[in-house]
Amino acid sequence: MIAELAPAKINLALHVRARRPDGYHEIETLFAFCRDGDSVTVAEAGHDSFTITGPFADALAGESGNLVLAARDAFAAAFGALPPLTITLDKRLPVASGIAGGSADAAAILRALGRLRGVVPEDMAEIALALGSDVPACLLGRSAYGRGRGEQLEPVDGLAGRPILLVNPGVAVSTASAFAAWDGIDRGPLVADAASRNDLEAPARAIAPAIGDVLDLLSAQVGATLTRMSGSGATCFALFESEQARADAHASIALAHPDWWCLESALA
Repeated sequence: MIAELAPAKINLALHVRARRPDGYHEIETLFAFCRDGDSVTVAEAGHDSFTITGPFADALAGESGNLVLAARDAFAAAFGALPPLTITLDKRLPVASGIAGGSADAAAILRALGRLRGVVPEDMAEIALALGSDVPACLLGRSAYGRGRGEQLEPVDGLAGRPILLVNPGVAVSTASAFAAWDGIDRGPLVADAASRNDLEAPARAIAPAIGDVLDLLSAQVGATLTRMSGSGATCFALFESEQARADAHASIALAHPDWWCLESALA
């Protein structure tokens, strides 16, 4: 059996620069990944099967397709037929939440199949981009600047180990809806050591006002050094100066909002 972690992706910054003729957007972002997330396991079997487990399995039950299966089929089309496989997705990240759960799952199955067939991630770059704009970064699986649709990647060092708390108010935000509501104003490039932002925060907050409540609460926590929404929302995060400060913030927020999803982790 081959197991692969599908870690939560975080956009430490997300600058939307322009709408593209192909319907996508030019972005500049700083990707980071947590030490926790979903997981995918693959094993050869007598027949193909796909099972979803975990606390967010029900959120995917009604989907007609899944990126894990799309990634499996794309891999087979590129590198040859696969033997029958039992695939299990342990879904621990909320769906449509701005932390690339589906993209991370797709990247994880590509890595698992690559291990099975001796294919390196670099040879799966085109497959990854065809599956989704975040999938190449998730396939890389480490902190990086992303440009273009997010597929032009430049690895970054020095972020690993930073304590982080992720909070989602239980609201799903469509990535397409958030980008469609972007006002089209280019507010400038992402430059190292300069002020950064998430240009999708304003449109996402208009769709899901609870995002503002999460950000306000995270910003008020002792020891929080950076508070921001990730991706298209609704998951928000705070980086903390210590693990204790992160734990204290988690306890405080969970007490005030027991229905919110929280995850204590660290950047990988």
